[in-house]
Amino acid sequence: RLPQGPAQHLFGMAAGIASAGPHMQFKEIGEAFTKHYYETFDSNRQALHSLYQDESLLTFEQEQFMGMQQIMTKLTTLQFQTVKHQVTTCDSQPVNRCSGILTFVTGKLSVDGSPNPLMFAQTFLLLPTSGGSWFIAHDLFRLNTA
Repeated sequence: RLPQGPAQHLFGMAAGIASAGPHMQFKEIGEAFTKHYYETFDSNRQALHSLYQDESLLTFEQEQFMGMQQIMTKLTTLQFQTVKHQVTTCDSQPVNRCSGILTFVTGKLSVDGSPNPLMFAQTFLLLPTSGGSWFIAHDLFRLNTA
């Protein structure tokens, strides 16, 4: 669950997405999610557990992790002390069949204060919860090293 405030309000619009049609809500929710996700990742990775569920799937650099426990083990044991994400683009689309939101993010990340940021791309499929919030059903992450 997200903290109360503007992001929580946007994330609480799950029911509205299903009936909203091609509005801008999905764009706003995707952007609010992206901001919340990377701020949390950069400051307190352990708190990301509330965004995943047991059926969530993460593909991280060709490795797959199923369920919140495995995903959190991967994310909290990455080999760096500090990280700072800088989002360059954030594109979202509604997924009508499942009332979800597909969000594609590109950006740069700096680890342990390195002056040479790494380029990354990440895709999220957000699905509504019965409580009117969102969770990450699918998460694909890739460094762009080419």
